[in-house]
Amino acid sequence: MAKPITRYRLTDHAKDEMVRRQISEEDVAKVLAAPEQTETVRDGREVYQSRLASGEPPITYLLRIFVDTDRQPPEVVTVYRTSKITKYWRAD
Repeated sequence: MAKPITRYRLTDHAKDEMVRRQISEEDVAKVLAAPEQTETVRDGREVYQSRLASGEPPITYLLRIFVDTDRQPPEVVTVYRTSKITKYWRAD
C-alpha cells in the first residue's frame, strides 16, 4: 500500500485534464490523502484510486490519479474518472 500524499505538484497536463473532465482539486486531494486502493504501474509511478459519488441522483464512479512518486514533491501526471469500476477495482 502506498503512503498518503498530502504535498504534491500538478503537471500542466493534469491541470488541463481536470478542467476538461470537470474534476475538482478537492477530489484529487481527498483521494491522494486517503486512497481506497493503489496500484504500481512501474517503478516510480503509482495509481491512486477511490470510489466517489457525484451528481443528482448520485452516481458512483472511480477517480484514478496517476502519480510519479519518484520525485519530490510527487507529480500528478493525469486524472480521470470512469464508471467502469469493476474493470479497475481489485477485490482484495
